[in-house]
Amino acid sequence: MAVPLTFPLSDEIIHSLRTGDSVLLNGVILTARDTAHKWMHDRFISKKIAPDADDIRVYGLIKPILQGGAIFHCGPIVGGLDSGEYRFLSAGPTTSSREEVYQGDIMRHFNLKGVIGKGGMGEETLQACREVPGVYFHAIGGAAALLAKSLEQVSSVYKLEFGVPEAMWVIKIKDFPVVVTMDSHENSLHEVVKINSKKVLRTLLS
Repeated sequence: MAVPLTFPLSDEIIHSLRTGDSVLLNGVILTARDTAHKWMHDRFISKKIAPDADDIRVYGLIKPILQGGAIFHCGPIVGGLDSGEYRFLSAGPTTSSREEVYQGDIMRHFNLKGVIGKGGMGEETLQACREVPGVYFHAIGGAAALLAKSLEQVSSVYKLEFGVPEAMWVIKIKDFPVVVTMDSHENSLHEVVKINSKKVLRTLLS
């Protein structure tokens, strides 16, 4: 049976989760892909680029959302762009490995408890899951329209100049179905699958 959880999440809840757990997520989360991750990292973590006034404004607005919250690796298809009455028509997860170079640092900086995406992430993110603590939630790939039905409301959007898929959308979700595939105890189902796949491959080639 899937466990309902509502953001923000406490350390206690995060530590209670194990790989393989089915979860229904609720609350407010933020979408972020490549451009948004790079923006956060370059301006507020590595500080390679000095933030301008709008950067600082947006940072102040997203920080409380990410504190105990989650980032969703998602490039949505959005309706209502002309009217400003935004609605997600499609909300499929993006392949998470693209964000591996940034994710651990972002988790630590914002006290981010959840990362939602598909395909899993690497060792750096797994270590951040242990330290912060946090978990990786695997969303269903290929079911973007179905997942969009769990999105109750688009509350706001930041950095729309990045483009619709790359902007940071603030969304309210209800009973969003995911599975814990990386937990705060250094367990990764993705690593298990990789190891077992290599064993099968060696058998087939021998």
